[in-house]
Amino acid sequence: MQRYFVESSNWDQTHVYINNDDVHHIVNVMRMTEGDKLICIHPDEGPAVCSITAIRTGQVNCKIEEKMAEDLELPVKVTIVQSLGKGDKMEQVVQKGTELGAFSFIPYQADRSVAKWDNKKTDKKIIRLEKIAKEASEQSERTRIPSIRKLMKLSEVTRLKDYEHKFLAYEGEAREGKSNTLHTALTRINPGENVLVVFGPEGGFSPHEVSAFLEEGFFSISLGPRILRMETAPLYFLSALSYQLEE
Repeated sequence: MQRYFVESSNWDQTHVYINNDDVHHIVNVMRMTEGDKLICIHPDEGPAVCSITAIRTGQVNCKIEEKMAEDLELPVKVTIVQSLGKGDKMEQVVQKGTELGAFSFIPYQADRSVAKWDNKKTDKKIIRLEKIAKEASEQSERTRIPSIRKLMKLSEVTRLKDYEHKFLAYEGEAREGKSNTLHTALTRINPGENVLVVFGPEGGFSPHEVSAFLEEGFFSISLGPRILRMETAPLYFLSALSYQLEE
């Protein structure tokens, strides 16, 4: 059954009112008509099976048939701090990372990031990433959409609080054969905790960045003996975490 996230203001006790781009998808892509069923997801109360009662210009009205009890989220809240990369790499990380259960994403302007976000275009890029996260959440049947936070610099990321675990995915660990393995890191994580993990750009972290993160208590981890592409590393981490906690 097709799923749609609907903001809380569009719900009442018995009905849900869908608007914006989802109307086009329901009517023109899915070719739904009155009586067809779909799943609407409330941002706080979760999903409900609904039936379409009316299709109007710019709006689809639905009746709530049944609230659903399901838990499809990772048992921990993982925030991915992703350094800016070339092309659509950030979009790839958000799309696939959402499918794998990430809780939120923070774009990071790393010292060696080739890509630079123009201040005038940053808001548009965030909106684009939010749309990708929404579509990926619907496709993967999640019950929430990961948040996309504002672009941050080093001093802002190192000051982030309220995380039980803060990791730095540092390729130097793999090259130097140090003992801070991913397995060691994952065994420390318990359900219900908040995890922050930082991933570098194509050229890796600068020595200055590594020192800054370690000084602020980040735990440096290796993602194995092979050096992963920047868009692969977050997916490797999320997959391993899912296996550790869910399988």
